[in-house]
Amino acid sequence: MTALVLVVDDDATVRDVVARYLGDAGYAVDVAGDGRSGLDAATRGDPDAVVLDLMLPGLSGLELCRALRLRENPPAIVMLTARGEESDRVLGLELGADDYVTKPFSPRELVLRVGSVLRRSVPSTAGALVDGDLRVDRASRRAFLGEGELALTTREFELLAFLLAHPGRAFTRGELLTQVWGWSFGDQSTVTVHVRRLREKIEPDPTQPRRLATIWGTGYRYDPVAS
Repeated sequence: MTALVLVVDDDATVRDVVARYLGDAGYAVDVAGDGRSGLDAATRGDPDAVVLDLMLPGLSGLELCRALRLRENPPAIVMLTARGEESDRVLGLELGADDYVTKPFSPRELVLRVGSVLRRSVPSTAGALVDGDLRVDRASRRAFLGEGELALTTREFELLAFLLAHPGRAFTRGELLTQVWGWSFGDQSTVTVHVRRLREKIEPDPTQPRRLATIWGTGYRYDPVAS
């Protein structure tokens, strides 16, 4: 089944170029020029992924991102931003974006990023990973803590599953970018943001993490809590 990608950007040239490249790559494409139209299009079409500009008139890209993450089956989200400041990228990731691309960007790179987040949203045939009251089911792409299901983004799920599959081993941020998301380059603060978000969801006290340990000067390590 052909994946549907919704492109939401108030710049008609950007919309047209991105839509053309995505169409050439084999995706079905829908477009919207503002946040409200984007939300209507997402409700109507139930896209698999959304390419979302940060700066939109009316309903902002950040507000739309938040609304999309609350859906029962949220799409993968690739955020576009004309700003280069780390704070803008971090804010988008904290609201649930799976990836980001800074304008000006290569349309080919954007298509590759869309393909990457979509591949990672496809169920795996691997089994479940369990540590005490934490269970990550890679087949259904669902994670549970105790009796409750965790609301994880695609990137958060991939990072948690990877670290849980390699307990006790420390990884640098660069290694996690490469091994978890397949990036040969990228802003390593992306990893930091996702670790912080995961701690807020799986740690009793995120400021005193028991599972996701920071290895100063290196990166992160998953420490099992089950004996």
